[in-house]
Amino acid sequence: MKAFSAQATDFSRRRFIQGVAWGGAAVGLGLLRPSNAWALTSPGQPVAPGGTDFALDIIEAPVNVTGTGRLATTIDGGIPGPLLRWKEGTTVTLRVTNRLRVPTSIHWHGIILPAGMDGVPGISFDGIAPGEAFVYRFQVRQSGTYWYHSHSGYQEQTGVYGPLVIEPAGPDRHPTDRDYVVMLNDWTDEDPERIYARLKKQSDYYNFAQPTVPDFFRDLREKGLGQAMAKRRMWNEMRMSPTDFGDVSARTYTYLMNGAAPAGNWTGIFKPGEKIRLRFINGSAQTIFDVRIPGLKMTVISADGQDVEPVSVDEFRISVAETYDVVVEPQDERAYTLFAQSIDRSGYARGTLAPRAGMQAEVPKTDPVQWLATQDMMGAMAMGGSVHGAAQAKSGTSGMQDMPGMGHGAMPGRAPAAPVAHHARTEYGPGVDMHVDMPRTNLDDPGIGLRDNGRRVLTYADLHTTGGPIDAREPGREIELHLTGNMERFIWSFDGVKFSDAKPVHFNTGERLRIVLVNDTMMNHPIHLHGMWSELENPDGRFQVRKHTINVQPAQRITYAVSADNPGRWAYHCHLMYHMEAGMFREVVVS
Repeated sequence: MKAFSAQATDFSRRRFIQGVAWGGAAVGLGLLRPSNAWALTSPGQPVAPGGTDFALDIIEAPVNVTGTGRLATTIDGGIPGPLLRWKEGTTVTLRVTNRLRVPTSIHWHGIILPAGMDGVPGISFDGIAPGEAFVYRFQVRQSGTYWYHSHSGYQEQTGVYGPLVIEPAGPDRHPTDRDYVVMLNDWTDEDPERIYARLKKQSDYYNFAQPTVPDFFRDLREKGLGQAMAKRRMWNEMRMSPTDFGDVSARTYTYLMNGAAPAGNWTGIFKPGEKIRLRFINGSAQTIFDVRIPGLKMTVISADGQDVEPVSVDEFRISVAETYDVVVEPQDERAYTLFAQSIDRSGYARGTLAPRAGMQAEVPKTDPVQWLATQDMMGAMAMGGSVHGAAQAKSGTSGMQDMPGMGHGAMPGRAPAAPVAHHARTEYGPGVDMHVDMPRTNLDDPGIGLRDNGRRVLTYADLHTTGGPIDAREPGREIELHLTGNMERFIWSFDGVKFSDAKPVHFNTGERLRIVLVNDTMMNHPIHLHGMWSELENPDGRFQVRKHTINVQPAQRITYAVSADNPGRWAYHCHLMYHMEAGMFREVVVS
């Protein structure tokens, strides 16, 4: 049982205040040049230009987000990089010049393109050497909200990212009066290599929301001595933290909205009665955000660039690399706060919708930190053994028989409603500290920190892609992979095997297959398959929503269909950057 130290709290508070104070001043001092064109349509506001030919320079530039100056790796000198605006059906050419002293790259996240244009060094191309340029050229075959970022080292954390919007070839299904991009990011003054080294030595180094003595006495009053002690004994035996939601917190992060820290107060202008489209992009390295606009309902109309049947919500969780488009209709002549709190509640990004520049609304307090619930550990057993599921700590409690390799004996056809997980032999070792035996399959859970909060929160069960699946065939083959790790050692993997020791996953060209992911950990993992769409299924195996990044909750089993229609070598990984670096990465070969 750890206490919240006064020194740690004071350090976090100082860093947060610095981020708030300097976020507004840095632009005026010329130390940070965020792009000022965040609008697709907004009368009187700078509007991002479109085109088919682009030249981008990756270059070091001075920034000052927190009061401490440092050099960032940037695209054209700004954080984020410029908003790129394409048109469906055109062919775009992008000349990317590397002006750094180290190799670099650009990956076009969620874009379906030839493998050689995907931009992942060591997988789809060699990277861009210092002083050299690479020309990306491909046909744009989709529309919607996406983003782009480096796939080289830690450059995604140090500034190489930007928003991307593709206009449809035909009429827009949801025309609006104004259209803004809202890009969320996490910034740190620390060297990302140092962050990673600290996590390897002490995985909870950045976690200040540890169980405290006051928490214990509260449980003592509410549950009695026996249950209060048992609760802590369980966590101590598992050597895990009940509040480890994101690994890296506001102890080092300042959270940005369109390049501005909270006091920078990025503002989108509107007139009362107008329809406003907000294109939210989570371009963070590590942070999952929960987004709401107090006083306004949001109608979700798109997920990961694909139109969905409209659904009205108060709040939504946006995992790393996901995008959501929402429409809001403010009727009053007043300001509204765009509030994006980190999943660990250590801080937030913030902006404003207002009739005039300079206005602001009250910024809500972050929600209280919650502990992981029994369903995040014990799944089906905690939920009555229904179709939902269960997880249990490893420590010899997993009674499952070892199963060899990949595929794990899964049968083609509809996904089972009440699955029992099968574990590869490679899952039994020092790199895996939990097993999931009866994973929950529900898609209607908003996740830890959002359950029963009094607001209407979006879940994957609410999302239905318009037009149905891109391929009506039933999957003819299944591949089951487990998301595994050892939180104390900060080891992350698929099936207990780190990328450096893993063989590629093979898809047969033209086949329709089902991917089964079982989360053996107590953390969320946004899983991104390059080059092909992931068509998420409901627990009965029916098509739900098309995405490029699927967040898998703790102790959860999800399935999605993939059409292997894009030959080549592709990356497949968790989009939490430090998890990817620690081994939760595979190569997929379509041949």
